[in-house]
Amino acid sequence: MTATARTDRLSPQGSDSTAQRPPRVAQDYDPGRVALAILRLATGFIFLWAFFDKTFGLGFSTPAERAWLNGGTPSQGFLNSDSVTGPLKSSFASIASPATDVLFMLGMLGIGVAVMLGIGLRVSAVVGSVIMVLMYLAEWPFVAGTASTNPAVDYHIIYALALIVVAATQAGDTWGLGRQWKKLSIVKSLPWLI
Repeated sequence: MTATARTDRLSPQGSDSTAQRPPRVAQDYDPGRVALAILRLATGFIFLWAFFDKTFGLGFSTPAERAWLNGGTPSQGFLNSDSVTGPLKSSFASIASPATDVLFMLGMLGIGVAVMLGIGLRVSAVVGSVIMVLMYLAEWPFVAGTASTNPAVDYHIIYALALIVVAATQAGDTWGLGRQWKKLSIVKSLPWLI
């Protein structure tokens, strides 16, 4: 090996091993990317868990006798409950139906699976944020004595923000299927599916 070749290999412009590492390797272990991946997985699990608990009545927020599979009504039960307060109460009660049960449960499942896998994060962020803001408004946190503990920012808003952050930062690329998802021809032709 010549001195020039050895110098090139050690120089920043040369072919040292860190310069040739694929960006993916560095990205997968970057602390910020790892933190976003953990946020993505935790947020996805919240939605996925809500689906399973309400479907099977696992006893955490839904007892077995009120499980969707046992005839329970997940969205109707909420929309017609005392948790819904404020000036929009009658509006929320008027939309409660078997259709809202199906839409709500499909939303929880779809958002949970997509976010856990790191695919379709933009759609998940929009749909999940809409659901969370509607639930926030249904509980009308602006008056003391309601189910909310904070009149401005409660867990619904935090979940919506978490969905937006993981979508905006493409958090599905780390520990998820985001990179592979973006290579699909349908996703390339419809970038809103990213």
